[in-house]
Amino acid sequence: MQVLLLGGHGKVALYLTPLLLNRGWNVTSVIRNPDHETEILARGKGTAGKLTVLLSSLDDVKSEEDAKKIIDTVSPDYVVWSAGAGGKGGPERTFAIDEHAAKHFITASFASRRVTKFLLVSWVGSRRVRPSWMSDESWEFIENVFYNVLPAYAKAKLEADEYLTASAARRKQNQSSPFQAICLRPGTLSDEPATGKVQLGKTDGRGSVTREDVAIVADRLLARSDTNGWYDLINGDEPIDDAVERVVREKVDVIEGEDVDAMVKRFFP
Repeated sequence: MQVLLLGGHGKVALYLTPLLLNRGWNVTSVIRNPDHETEILARGKGTAGKLTVLLSSLDDVKSEEDAKKIIDTVSPDYVVWSAGAGGKGGPERTFAIDEHAAKHFITASFASRRVTKFLLVSWVGSRRVRPSWMSDESWEFIENVFYNVLPAYAKAKLEADEYLTASAARRKQNQSSPFQAICLRPGTLSDEPATGKVQLGKTDGRGSVTREDVAIVADRLLARSDTNGWYDLINGDEPIDDAVERVVREKVDVIEGEDVDAMVKRFFP
């Protein structure tokens, strides 16, 4: 398997890289700064797969064609979006990367004959409606982040998440070949070592999760052929492998409560 990892120097991506390589998969890590290449390549030492670095700035991805050029160069089976502006460059750059560039890669991935999975790393509050399992206090916390603390980031991520969902729903309507559209939605990120235990699926929006645990969950979701939809994630008490098995068995998808039909009509009128 060939994986295209966008945002390769991000902390989640740095943890994810050796996990994917240890499966015997090949990974192409896309980074903007050539000074980071040595650090990236060190993640591949002693692993079973082949790691390559592609120097390319997501700031330059202005269209589906720009994204397609990268996908055609790498020819991936799976695409992982773990990229973002990271608060640099103001709201304009946040929308350019977290929303528009993400959408261009989603479009190009769905148009590709080879890509069969797209995993997008988002955040737990990326939704329009308070879900039934979330307390009023947690929803108030999320709304404060959405409208006051990180409004540009929140709006950009929601657009990308909904576009991925609408693209997957449209593909299913057209009875095309199977495609796994996975939206992994962690809570507040921390830099502590992995705990190996999480709440996955329906969670409290105020929780936190280590970046390393996010990477482990992403690896497990990518390794299966039966993972689809939205998965919220915070640290908890359930071992990661058990949690992934449970959400698959119970068909958990926290898109529940959101209007998927409206998403499809908005993006594909």
